[in-house]
Amino acid sequence: MNRQSHLEWCKKRAHEYLANGDIQNAVTSMLSDLSKHPETEGSSHGVFAQLGMMAIMSGDKREATRFIDGFN
Repeated sequence: MNRQSHLEWCKKRAHEYLANGDIQNAVTSMLSDLSKHPETEGSSHGVFAQLGMMAIMSGDKREATRFIDGFN
């Protein structure tokens, strides 16, 4: 799977959690799935993980959506 296809797969899975109102699992799914591809694995830690935690703590679905959709 190429990088773009993998990224789309990550987003799709994360958005499935968001559709059910589960912000925590949406963000953690996104970060976990990013780590499963060699071209996106660096995006799953550091600043991105901190931003993901902020999205979880906000409890705001729009914030989580921006976080997830912000990866390109």
